[in-house]
Amino acid sequence: MTTPALLQPFGLRGLALPNRIVMAPLTRSRAGVERLPNAVMAEYYAQRASAALIISEATTISEQANGWVESPGIYSDAMEAGWRLVTDAVHERGGRIFLQLWHMGRASHSAFHEGRPAVAPSPVKINGEGINTPRGKLPHEVPRPLEAREIPGVVADYARAAVRARAAGFDGVEIHAANGYLIDQFLQAKTNHRTDDYGGGIEKRSRFLREVVEAVTAAWPAGRVGVRLSPNGVFNDMGSPNYREQFLHAAGMLDRFDLAYLHVIDGLAFGFHGLGEPMTLAEFRQVFHGPLMGNCGYDQAAAEAAVAGGFADLVAFGRPFISNPDLVDRFRHGWPLAAPADMATWYAPTGARGYTDFPMHS
Repeated sequence: MTTPALLQPFGLRGLALPNRIVMAPLTRSRAGVERLPNAVMAEYYAQRASAALIISEATTISEQANGWVESPGIYSDAMEAGWRLVTDAVHERGGRIFLQLWHMGRASHSAFHEGRPAVAPSPVKINGEGINTPRGKLPHEVPRPLEAREIPGVVADYARAAVRARAAGFDGVEIHAANGYLIDQFLQAKTNHRTDDYGGGIEKRSRFLREVVEAVTAAWPAGRVGVRLSPNGVFNDMGSPNYREQFLHAAGMLDRFDLAYLHVIDGLAFGFHGLGEPMTLAEFRQVFHGPLMGNCGYDQAAAEAAVAGGFADLVAFGRPFISNPDLVDRFRHGWPLAAPADMATWYAPTGARGYTDFPMHS
């Protein structure tokens, strides 16, 4: 009997993966007010170690990068030590885990920064209903544009975080350049109105991403560094008219680095800006020749078709992994998936409830 494509092993730039089912990053808000990874987080990730690869929740690279209640960081000795608890637990179960590096940019709020405004490429406010802060839900604010002289310091923050991730025992890192966070804000014309060397055209808008990748691949072999993009996404009020040209250019630029993978949120389950036809993995295959990962709204059948058809090498699942820590075995044996978790516990500081209390299939 032929093994389904989704369950076949894959060599990821020298890292042996037992299947093609990746655990997508999920920002679960269990790190406490000090943003320290902890024992319950170690248990949560270890429970899901049968994934081909775990991509950690988005993890901030500096205090300036913060903007999500009780999400973890990777910019202090204590944070690094906390993440070592997680990586040790995952490795003890035979798993592999990358850390996702995150700066929220304009998606943050002054409530996280002692009254100082969030930073961004340009002073363009999110058009949305508000943001959850330590002081409750508040309206979005106009961010402060980064001065050109400040940008190398932010790039250096990514590099320092990557060094700490390596010291904490991760198998690699993923650069979060999606979903309307800082790097995506630099990439897109909607949020980048700069006229200096970091804006004003497709290539210049890609410069910040390129510099971050250069800095991170100086700390890690390129084959242990992935990048995540969201060309179709509307989250955090994103979507630019020239999205196709911008993202194909960015992917072609990334192709030159021989990265571990390009992680593309190609599915539309998280929203679609509707500014043209959705971008597909097939388009990215034309310009990016390394491992390609699809994400967002896939079920087992769609993921199998994507891998078997050669469109994706890997497929990342998010919400199914919340209530199905043994998702790989459920796919392998045709077992039913557990009902989705109570949405109130998905991305909120509710401790073990809705986090580590989902049973394996019996």
